[in-house]
Amino acid sequence: MSQTAAKDLLKELISIAGLSGYETPVRQRIEKAWQPLTDELSTSRLGSLHALKKGAGKPPRESILIAAHMDAIGLMVTRVVDGFLYVTEVGGIDARVLPGQAVMVHGRQDLPGVVAQPPAWLLPPKARSGPVPLENLIVDTGLPARRVSRLVRPGDLVSFAQPPLELGGDLLAGHSLDNRASVVALTECLRILQTRRHEWDVWAVATVQEEETLAGAATSAHQLRPTLAVAVDVTFGKDPSSPAHRTFELGKGPVLGWGPNIHPGLHKAFKQAADRIELSTQKEVMPRHSGTDAIALQVASEGIPTMVVSIPLRYMHTPVEVIHLKDVARAGRLLAAFIAGLDDTFMEKLAWDEE
Repeated sequence: MSQTAAKDLLKELISIAGLSGYETPVRQRIEKAWQPLTDELSTSRLGSLHALKKGAGKPPRESILIAAHMDAIGLMVTRVVDGFLYVTEVGGIDARVLPGQAVMVHGRQDLPGVVAQPPAWLLPPKARSGPVPLENLIVDTGLPARRVSRLVRPGDLVSFAQPPLELGGDLLAGHSLDNRASVVALTECLRILQTRRHEWDVWAVATVQEEETLAGAATSAHQLRPTLAVAVDVTFGKDPSSPAHRTFELGKGPVLGWGPNIHPGLHKAFKQAADRIELSTQKEVMPRHSGTDAIALQVASEGIPTMVVSIPLRYMHTPVEVIHLKDVARAGRLLAAFIAGLDDTFMEKLAWDEE
């Protein structure tokens, strides 16, 4: 996949709704992208997409599960008052970024709207200074109250509607790059594996509900019982106002997690795979859990040795997340290189030793 093709796929994916728990629209597009790259496709009972690429080793083969969550953050209607919509968050949203945002209301039909905040002197006294709480924001579709009441009900979803924006230096801005960027990285991995021999079976899994429950990763890992698991996600990108020790440079390669949620032997093996292909990486210290699907993958069944590979992303959980397209491609290359290096002796050598 050329960088242009990867960029086009990513722009398409972040333009499709698929909020946490309601991923069907984006899953259908991912399935279309993965169908020519894999041998079998299926959907879990919770809606995660499972794509199997069979290995060349003698059966029974070991298997590796690569998980990239496909759900996105957004909003849900809680009540309709005089044609205006009050909403709550789906997946964790900072209300400070919402006023003025373009959205799409997914009611009986899709309705464009905007998130608005009333003038300060019309707000309750406690909400007049500082960021306006989510409970005081409204979504305005511009339609008459009677029509809105027919088309929108509590529980309907509201997704961000800003189109993707190409910035300078191979950067892309948009909503839902967390974690559609990792889905494209996994797609690139599958494309590379078309021309690389690999012994192990590969399960590419686009998981559901990572932003809310981790249920997609937990149930897929229990169902598929892989030998190893990798969560591909995003992490905090560096900007001037962020602490340097907790953020990572865009354009400097994927980030390898290190901490109790990660098997140290896998961390070492991924670093060695990156060195073999002369690919620069960064290291993220995760002293607790990783905040990713790896939390559920690691403890599924009897326990699965798990790794976290991340793509640096600025302004996480906002409608203007920013990634470097080369980091997406490099994450895909690293995954493919690691998979191609797995053989029938890998598990015998894998030990829980500190680096």
